[in-house]
Amino acid sequence: MEISPLRSTQTDLSSLNDRQRDAVVSDKKRLLVLAGAGSGNTKTLLQKLVYLIEEKSVGPSSILAITFTKNAANEMTDRLIMMADRSGAFYQTMSDKNISSAVREQERRSFRKKFKWIENITLRTFHSFCYSVLRNYGVNEFDNKFRIISDEKRMEDDEFSKYVAPETAFEVFHKLLIELCEDSDYLLNLKRYILDYVVDRLHIEKFRKTLSKDGKYFTTLNGIKVRSKSEQYIADWLYRHNLQFEYEPLLNIKDFEFTPDFYIPAANVYLEHVSLRSYAMRDKEEQFEKGKLLLVRTYEPMTKDSALFNHTLDMIIKSRVSKNAYSGKFVTYREEFNNYHEDVKDFVLQAMRITDMIKVENFDLKQISQRASTDQHERVRDFYKLALPLIEKYQEYCINKSYLDFNDMISRTISLFKNHTDILEKFKSKYRYILVDEFQDVNNLQVELIKLLLTGETQLFCVGDDWQSIYGFRGSNVSYIIEFEKHFANSTVIKLDLNYRSTENIVGASNEVIKRNKYKVEKEIRASKKSEHKIVIYAGNDEEDNLKFCTQRYRELLNEGLRPDDILFLYRRSNMYKPYFFQFKNEGLKVQAKTIHAAKGLEAKVVFIIGLTEGYGGFPDIWLEDRIFQVIKKANHDQLLEEERRLFYVAITRAKDKLFLITEKGNESSFLKEIPESFTVKTTTVLPPVVEKALSCENCFSQLDSKLYAFCPYCGFKIPNALADEVSRPWLLVGGLALHQPKLALNQ
Repeated sequence: MEISPLRSTQTDLSSLNDRQRDAVVSDKKRLLVLAGAGSGNTKTLLQKLVYLIEEKSVGPSSILAITFTKNAANEMTDRLIMMADRSGAFYQTMSDKNISSAVREQERRSFRKKFKWIENITLRTFHSFCYSVLRNYGVNEFDNKFRIISDEKRMEDDEFSKYVAPETAFEVFHKLLIELCEDSDYLLNLKRYILDYVVDRLHIEKFRKTLSKDGKYFTTLNGIKVRSKSEQYIADWLYRHNLQFEYEPLLNIKDFEFTPDFYIPAANVYLEHVSLRSYAMRDKEEQFEKGKLLLVRTYEPMTKDSALFNHTLDMIIKSRVSKNAYSGKFVTYREEFNNYHEDVKDFVLQAMRITDMIKVENFDLKQISQRASTDQHERVRDFYKLALPLIEKYQEYCINKSYLDFNDMISRTISLFKNHTDILEKFKSKYRYILVDEFQDVNNLQVELIKLLLTGETQLFCVGDDWQSIYGFRGSNVSYIIEFEKHFANSTVIKLDLNYRSTENIVGASNEVIKRNKYKVEKEIRASKKSEHKIVIYAGNDEEDNLKFCTQRYRELLNEGLRPDDILFLYRRSNMYKPYFFQFKNEGLKVQAKTIHAAKGLEAKVVFIIGLTEGYGGFPDIWLEDRIFQVIKKANHDQLLEEERRLFYVAITRAKDKLFLITEKGNESSFLKEIPESFTVKTTTVLPPVVEKALSCENCFSQLDSKLYAFCPYCGFKIPNALADEVSRPWLLVGGLALHQPKLALNQ
C-alpha cells in the first residue's frame, strides 16, 4: 500500500480564490477548468494534485498528469519539488542561471527520487506516456526496441535521446523518392508535375503573364518552352521514346520562311499540331508538296483522349523509324532533376506534411486516395498520384526498420489498447485520476487516447483556455474544449475569471479583442492589478521610425532599473524581427524576442508587439493553405481569422505592466481597431504641414517671402515677432533682411 506524505493539518487552500478552490475540492467525474490568461491555471492543477494526495488519501501512482511539452512537465515537477523541499536547496540550484540544462535535469531527477510521492506520480507529456507504454507493454503491437524518427537526429530529451533513429524523416522520404524514380514512368510524371506546378506554376494565372513574352509558357521534359499543353504533350512523348526533335525549326522550301511545330530527324517527318488558334495551313502544305517533304498533322480534339493521342503518335512515328531508334528513354533521377533539387525538396516536404495530417486526423491512405481522385483539379489529383505511393513506401519502411514518429507513438498506443484489452484494463484500473493541462491544444488522437483510459469511476480534470487555442495548423481541435460537455457526458465547467498577471487596461483590451470571435466560450476576465499605465500604440511613418521609437523606449526602461529579461519583443513571423535584431545589436542592447507561438506560457513586465500591420506579412496573417491540404482537412477563412485573433490575445496577455503595440501609419492592423480608445494612448511621428503659414506685413498687408525680414521691404514697417527679434545675437539689416553679423565684423 502506498503512503501519502505526512501532514499535521489540512491542506492550505487559503491562497486560492473561490473558483480555484471549487475546482480543487470538486469530486465531479468530468471537470473542465476554463482558465483565462494569467488566472493561475497551472497553480490550480498542481494544487488539485496535492489535494488528492494529502486530503483524499489518493496514492500518487493512481494519478496521471499529462501536459504537452517537456518544459511544461519540468516546470510542474519543479514546483512540486520546491513545495516539498523545505531546505530551499532545490530552488537555489534552479535559480542559478549559470548552470547547464544537463545539471538541472540531474538535480531534478535526484530530488524526485528523494520525494517518493513526487516520483510515483506519472507526470508526462502525451508522447512520453505513450513511449513508456509501448516500450514496456507494446511488444504484441510493435517492436518494443523501436527507435524514434523525427526531423532531428539528436534530441535533448534524455528519455528519447538513446533511441533516436540514425536517419531523419526527410532523409528517408528523399531516399525512397529516388527509389521510386527507378521506374521511368514515375520519374517523368514527377518531373512533369514539378515543371507544371512548381516551376511554371501554370495553375496560377498571374504567372502566365510574367513568364514569357513570346507566348511559350510550357516547359517540356527536355527543358524547352512550347506554346501549348498539347505541344508539351507531344514533346514529352518524343522525349519518353528517346526520339530527338527540333521545335519550331526555321524552314524555307521555296517561296517563304516559316516554322513548322516539330521536326523528327529519325523519321524525317514534320509535325504540325492544329488548334483553334493555328494559322491557315494551306500555304504551308503547298510548300511541303513542292519540296516533297513529309508533313503530318495532329488535331486538338485528339488530346481529350490520351490513349487515342498516344496511339496516333505511335502510328505516325513507329513505322518511320528503326527499331533501335524507337525505344523507351533510359532516365536517371540525377540527370532529370539536376536543376530542380530545391523543387523536389518542396515536394518531399509537402508529402511529409500530408503524412502528419493523415495520422493526426486518423485517416487511412485508401480514404485519402478516394478523396483525391475525385477532386475537381488536375493538379491536386496529380499530386496525390505521386505522393501516396511515397507515403505508403515510407510507412512500410518505418515498420520494417522499427521506427516510430511522435504521431505513431500515440496511434500505436491506441491500437495496443484496442487490440489488447488486458493491457488497457491494467491502465484503466491504475489511473483513477487523470489531469490534463493546456486542454485547448488537444488533437483527435490525444482525445481518443484519453477516452480509452476513462471508466465511470475515473476523475478527469482538464485545465485550459479556448481563447488561447493557437495550434490549429498542427492539428489541434478547439471544439474539444469549447464543446467539452458534448465530448464528455455529464461534465461540469468552472471558469477562472480573475487575471493575476496583467493590469486592468491590458486585461480590458484583451477582453474586447477576443469578444469579436464567435466560436468561443463566453467569459469576462477581471484584473486584480490596478495601474495608471495605458497601452501605447505607436504608428511610425516607416520601419525606421519604429526602430528608433523601440530603441529609445528600450533604453529608457533599462535606465529605470528593468533587466533585459523583464522586456519581451513578440512578433507573428520571424522575419519581422530581423531589422530590430540588427538595430539592437549595433546599439549594444541585449532583447528577449520570440514568435508569439513560442512565447505561449511566458510573461514579462514589458511587452512590445511589432509588425502590427494589415495585409500579407502583417498581423493578422491569414494563410489559406494549398488546396492539396484541403483534401485531408478543410479550412475556412473565418476560422483562420479567429485563430489569428486568439494569437493576438495570447500576445497581449503576456504583458504584466506595460504594453507597446507597434504599427505603421496608414497601414494599421485591423486588430488595433478592436481595442477601445479608453485603454490606449496613441502616439506617432508628426508630419510637417504641407503648406507653411504665410507671413505678411500688418501695415501694408504685403506678403513676405522670408521670416528673416525685420522691416517690411515695401513700406518699412517693423515686423513684430520676426526671427531677428527672437534671438539675442547681433544682426545686420541688409535690404530689410535681418542677417547674422559675426562678432568680429561688428567689432571692426
